Amino acid sequence: MSDGEMHLLDPAPFGRILPAMVTPMKSDGSVDYEAAQHLAKSLVADGADGLVVNGTTGESPTTHMDEKVELVRAVKEVVDVPVISGAGSNDTAHTVRMVEQTQEAGADAVLVVMPYYSRPSQDGVVGHYRAVDEVAEKPIIVYDVPGRTGLKVSVETYDRLAELEHVKAVKDATGDLAAAVEKQQRTGLAWYSGDDGLFLPFLSIGAVGIISVIAHVASNPMRQLVEAFDRGDIATARRLANQLAPLVHALNGDGYQAVMAKAACRIKGTLSSTAMRLPNVGPNATQLDKAEEGMRAAGLL
Repeated sequence: MSDGEMHLLDPAPFGRILPAMVTPMKSDGSVDYEAAQHLAKSLVADGADGLVVNGTTGESPTTHMDEKVELVRAVKEVVDVPVISGAGSNDTAHTVRMVEQTQEAGADAVLVVMPYYSRPSQDGVVGHYRAVDEVAEKPIIVYDVPGRTGLKVSVETYDRLAELEHVKAVKDATGDLAAAVEKQQRTGLAWYSGDDGLFLPFLSIGAVGIISVIAHVASNPMRQLVEAFDRGDIATARRLANQLAPLVHALNGDGYQAVMAKAACRIKGTLSSTAMRLPNVGPNATQLDKAEEGMRAAGLL
């Protein structure tokens, strides 16, 4: 490296700490773009060097195309870090339209989830991403989350996806570290952890960063963690990972990440309304208490 220091991590094309940002909503369920701008600025000030909007944690299944496009525009106006937009569906044609419109709105990359529920063949998966690649002008991040998609994607399919011109990175929420090693080495794609609890293990096998739920309130210590790992201070990285473990459990343990992320933001003071659209229901008193306890145990309060 030109600075003469040791670095263990490869460059991160979209940043290292990327909160999967919630979509603030008013009490009537409409998207609150002003609150989204405030939240985005707060996240960056706290240490995030990239943002993901319109993802699952952003309630993407219940927001509409015009809202997704406007959210990209609103966030891009107020931050100077990469803004990645979720643009995934199990309908390839709809995915293509989302990719076209969110990149036109200014997204620096698009996060495209594996086609969920339909459980297509491996050829179908490749065909889905090929259709996206044909209209893409910005980089594509493949999002592999079998717990939500019900889809297992082979290493050989990854080889084929990596051949597509705009596929540049993977958000890996498979929990399969051994497979991630082989996929990353074979494809050369930039790897991002999609699991808060596996951030440090993923860094150890070549990941360059994380797309995270807990980063809504923990971007600063997460940045300290990744910087410690990068300079070879594994003991500090391990200490920080252990410190954050109660927060990981509090926000992810029950599987209601979008709900608990809004709860944590409410506790932190970066979000006033925790309104959500059905079928999600905003956090109740017990969930707010759980978020606060996790933040306190992680030393964030």
